[in-house]
Amino acid sequence: MTTTKYPPAFHLLAKPSGATCNLDCAYCFFLSKEMLYPGSRFRMADELLEAYIRQLIEAHQTPVVQVAWQGGEPTLMGLPFFERSLQLVERYRKPGMQIEYTIQTNGTLIDDDWAAFFKRHNFLVGVSIDGPQALHDAYRVDKGGQPTFDRVMRGLRFLQAHGVEYNTLTTLHRANADRPVEVYRFLRDECRSNFIQFIPIIERVPASAHDRSDLDVQRVTPGQVSTAAWSSWRDRPLYTQAGDLVTDRSIQPEQYGDFLIGVFEEWVRRDVGSVYVQMFDVALANWVGEPPGLCVHAETCGLALALEHNGDLYACDHFVEPAYRLGNILETPMIELVASPQQKKFGQDKFATLPRYCRECDVRFACHGGCPKDRFIHTPDGEPGLNYLCAGFKRFFHHVDAPMRTMAGLLRQGRAPAEIMRHYQERDRRLAAAFAVAGRNDPCPCGSGKKFKQCHGRH
Repeated sequence: MTTTKYPPAFHLLAKPSGATCNLDCAYCFFLSKEMLYPGSRFRMADELLEAYIRQLIEAHQTPVVQVAWQGGEPTLMGLPFFERSLQLVERYRKPGMQIEYTIQTNGTLIDDDWAAFFKRHNFLVGVSIDGPQALHDAYRVDKGGQPTFDRVMRGLRFLQAHGVEYNTLTTLHRANADRPVEVYRFLRDECRSNFIQFIPIIERVPASAHDRSDLDVQRVTPGQVSTAAWSSWRDRPLYTQAGDLVTDRSIQPEQYGDFLIGVFEEWVRRDVGSVYVQMFDVALANWVGEPPGLCVHAETCGLALALEHNGDLYACDHFVEPAYRLGNILETPMIELVASPQQKKFGQDKFATLPRYCRECDVRFACHGGCPKDRFIHTPDGEPGLNYLCAGFKRFFHHVDAPMRTMAGLLRQGRAPAEIMRHYQERDRRLAAAFAVAGRNDPCPCGSGKKFKQCHGRH
């Protein structure tokens, strides 16, 4: 096949067990996807596994290919399934090609055997954990409604004992979104995570929820969220790209911005260069003018797809719905689906459908409108298509503008961005000295314009 019309590389999340999981996290948008495949065993067959590995490798024109597993909970497939996948990789790997293995897991099933396997084959393991025990267990429970924190930490200790490379993924919701520093320090100090991802929970609810007597819902406006209680995953919406309502578990826009700012203020003083927070890396890349490496804050998308257990390929992990099904790789080669007009339009629409309010925004270069799945509110002048998190994005990107410029300047000079920590430490020393002598009614030395007693003097 000619390669000019095909992308040289793309990212594909394969879901070998579909939406099945041993947990029942209250906010999980994917559990209800089981209803897309009634009667399915939700196990990727050997025939499909081989087709997936072969087509993935054939489709890439790059020396590095990532084999990425997700769910549901992929470890439910058992070790023999993944050992088989490695054998197939060796069969189809091109000369000189490097394969990177990643897996996202809730961590509860990881034991000594799993950890040894991950280490032996250089897997990067993503562990989902929502913070200290009380915050994690608020929503991340098993099928019996029992807490899972201890089981996740047990799995994490196995990874650490074997020296497995891992990162952490933390969802932000009502239970933990007001405690940024506590959550960050826990991930850094207790989990010993050097790469941290934060994912905001935004549970859209269809308008039909208005007709349910057991739900109290409101329409979304910036800064306002509704309340709703789904009794089981079967009650949750199957089609998540509809509705202008959100549940009370969902993070509020300004709350998201404040959470990121709280973490940033801790990170920029202590951890630049030693702890990598995905959102900060993405922001810095956009300030430097380099590709951000994350579709959420890239100008366009479309190269991060999802493969279901039966071979159905979808435009995105967040768009596993019939309207976004591209086809099945057992019927149409994967690369043809990835490069299809439907998928190209999906990716280009991320920019093409931006409302004027976004196009004229001073931080669009850093934000690019966020993920299309969250563009369901109206701009101040009434145009549809504004991201629900817009207010939070603006708050965060404006807050980090000066330090991002500083770090970008250091990079352009061939210096380490970590040098910024000295600047913050010196500034903190000067402010502490000024606070010590400030009168209650003096202007606060921090420059906020407030009286000292109404600002830092309150503490």
